[in-house]
Amino acid sequence: MNMYNLLKQREAIGKPIRVGIIGAGRYSAQFIAQLPFIPGIKLVSVAELDIGKAREVCTKAGWSEKGISLANTVNEINDGARSGKVVLTEDAEQLIGAELDIVIEVTGVAEAGAYHSWKALESGKHVITVTVEADHLVGSALKQLADKKGLVYSLGYGDQPACLCEQIDWVRTFGFEVVCAGDYKLHKVGQEYTTPDNVWEHYGYSEEQVKSGHFNTKMYTSFVDGTKTAIEMCSVANACNLIPQKRGLTYPVVSYDDSPNMLKPISEGGILEHSGTVEVPSVRTRDGKVLIQSPHWGPLWGVYTVFKGRSEYVSHFMTYFNNQNRILTDSSGKYSMLFRPIHILGLELGFSVAQVGLFNAPTGTPVSVAGDVVATAKKDLKAGDVIDGPGGYAIFGRLVPAEQSFAKKYLPVELSEKAKLTRNVAKDSFITYDDVTMDESGFLFQLRRKIEKEYSPAVH
Repeated sequence: MNMYNLLKQREAIGKPIRVGIIGAGRYSAQFIAQLPFIPGIKLVSVAELDIGKAREVCTKAGWSEKGISLANTVNEINDGARSGKVVLTEDAEQLIGAELDIVIEVTGVAEAGAYHSWKALESGKHVITVTVEADHLVGSALKQLADKKGLVYSLGYGDQPACLCEQIDWVRTFGFEVVCAGDYKLHKVGQEYTTPDNVWEHYGYSEEQVKSGHFNTKMYTSFVDGTKTAIEMCSVANACNLIPQKRGLTYPVVSYDDSPNMLKPISEGGILEHSGTVEVPSVRTRDGKVLIQSPHWGPLWGVYTVFKGRSEYVSHFMTYFNNQNRILTDSSGKYSMLFRPIHILGLELGFSVAQVGLFNAPTGTPVSVAGDVVATAKKDLKAGDVIDGPGGYAIFGRLVPAEQSFAKKYLPVELSEKAKLTRNVAKDSFITYDDVTMDESGFLFQLRRKIEKEYSPAVH
């Protein structure tokens, strides 16, 4: 593939891949810090409502004050870019209208992520998204628009969904069957009921750090209560046509060494409902102890794919490779595991930019509507209660097969905020559209409705 040399050629001929970034958070900062060392990619503009924050991100990443300018219009952005400046703007739509090849959406906000991605595709730009909050819910509609326009809609590399898409593509391209994919977590029984009141018990941050204003309490709560994990695994399921288990993510206690033995179907001696699914093992036992792993770093931040050889002849060789410590297999030799111990977020995003900009190919994109993440009651809720959305006090997100969700009219977790309950809902119950009244005017809601009307079950 030799992307680096191809990027150097783009640099040499004066035709770099021009990118604009919407959202100046940690992920963006990491990518921006790498850009001076990557040939053939030019940062044109950063859109951020808080210009001071955007400026701080750029300067901390190594950009000089003289190399930064401000703009309010498309023409000003284009003029600033031609003069070699990185242009900051408060208006994402002006960035979308500028002379760009790729728009990178990094707001992490579902409504904004869906709208920006749609507008960018409409304006003829490729889109790379890190906002899985939007992708898992309406990614199939964005992919449909990208196809219609002859463009690319892609997940952003460095985040776990795109890294898993790469693994799964590796497995399938080499002729193996994908059995299960996911990542590992330090899961604790009952943490799905975490609220903003007790979320910091799960982290080692001091009271001063929390009060600094750099920590989004609801976001961190969504990490702990499993909503974010469910959303990420839903994006993987939709991008790779993997059907979630009916019971969703169960966080089974699985050691690294035992993963191929356990992460296979029940019919084969494992714990999965079926092959071709997603699961997130826990490396914390039910009594709170952390499992000791073979890799000295442990698999906590890693992603894995368990795969199966399709013949006895292949299993023979996999057993041979296992005995040479080249790969980890189960006792039968049929099931093996590919494991990537790290992902380093925005520092890796250049891979997506190169893949999209050079080859018009995504690093993961929806191919089906296989999964859905639905609002589930954290406590007994009463008629008249207003749901405070992901990471709040009322609900957490649970992954289910899309066929089940659509048939039973479950309320997607990202549409739950400000929905008002019209009847009581018991703790641990799924909330449905029929249980609430809500504002149906938003762009995200309308795009989701489009998908629901056009939905057909994923073929596995």
